[in-house]
Amino acid sequence: MNFWQGKQVIVGIGGGIAAYKTLEVIRRLKEAGAAVIPVPTPAGLHFVTELTLQSLAGGPVHKELLHSIKPGEMDHIQLARKADLVLIAPTTADLMARMAAGQADDLLTTLLLARQGPVLAAPAMNPAMWSHPATQRNLACLQSDGIHFIGPESGSMACGETGTGRMAEPATILEAARRLLAPKSLAGRRILITAGPTREELDPVRFISNHSSGKMGWEIAQAALRTGAQVDLLLGPVAMPPPLGATLWPVVSAIEMFDTTMNLWQKNLYDAAILTAAVADYRPEHRQTKKIKKGEIPTEITLLLTPNPDILASLSAWTREHQTHGKPRIIIGFAAETGDALNKGLAKLIRKQCDLLAINDVTAPGCGFGSDTNAITLIDHHGLQEAWPLLPKEQVAQRLIATLAHRLNTPTLEPPP
Repeated sequence: MNFWQGKQVIVGIGGGIAAYKTLEVIRRLKEAGAAVIPVPTPAGLHFVTELTLQSLAGGPVHKELLHSIKPGEMDHIQLARKADLVLIAPTTADLMARMAAGQADDLLTTLLLARQGPVLAAPAMNPAMWSHPATQRNLACLQSDGIHFIGPESGSMACGETGTGRMAEPATILEAARRLLAPKSLAGRRILITAGPTREELDPVRFISNHSSGKMGWEIAQAALRTGAQVDLLLGPVAMPPPLGATLWPVVSAIEMFDTTMNLWQKNLYDAAILTAAVADYRPEHRQTKKIKKGEIPTEITLLLTPNPDILASLSAWTREHQTHGKPRIIIGFAAETGDALNKGLAKLIRKQCDLLAINDVTAPGCGFGSDTNAITLIDHHGLQEAWPLLPKEQVAQRLIATLAHRLNTPTLEPPP
């Protein structure tokens, strides 16, 4: 399941101070199993040394245009043909201009002219240089030629100025590279995902909640984005930002999540909903407008709780009522159980009437809230009971999105009875 294992990546390095970040990109690619071929421009070698690049890449640095790999084979042609990806970081204003003009005056620009596969560029330059009309013309030209871009980002620059022009961070660059190469099994699809906990306020400073971290839903959103889907993510109060490219809908309470989910689902042509959020089943019947003070109340407090609306059941019911003979809309729910998880999940599937239900026992080792792993059993109304082993949540998400893509692209099963 290691995406980068066995892939070959050419890392082109332009002449900019941001080249120091490229060293981290190379290190991460190598650790993930990729074969990395550094191709610095002459200016790039003023900022990072050949020895450093060779040490991190674990192989030779290619820098000479007229150096042959084998007799009769030109380096730039062979490099361009065999790599899975050409990644250029940093892509300076000068390098963008030479690429747009089709110049071939060093090894990197020459192999780019011979390249017929994916190319990803990470620009880095002074904000004034980035916003200059010439750079923007070059950007539009390169994009029309099929070059993909990630960044630049806004922030403080090495020159002391602040603005848009800073090279994207290594993790962002690698995620963009992965999405560029990943199969697009959900291209053109739109997915609604809920994740994280909800909070039900007792007073202005206290609330009832649960231990959900939102990690499972976050990974599912990430996996869907990698396969080309458009993702709307309803995210409860968690500590992590949304994945790059997801449309964020922040919510706090169960009522907020219910209203937002139903409103989005009814107004937009989603292909699927994946509801992973740990929504509070109950909320206080009365919220205190002032902080409940110790000493001003009896020793014991009795809380009156009232049920929250059932998002999964409501979404499924509305969809069955409004289902047309057009494309199917698939609803996947999650059931966090404690003991006898399968039987409880089967009963929940009947009550909720969703298409698929992912069951996990949160008391099982490695499956609790906040963990980086999970083990689920996927069930449906047609007898499916597929138990998955304990896996990193990233891999659980990938398998679930693959299952969803298969069902959307080959809709042979009947809807729930």
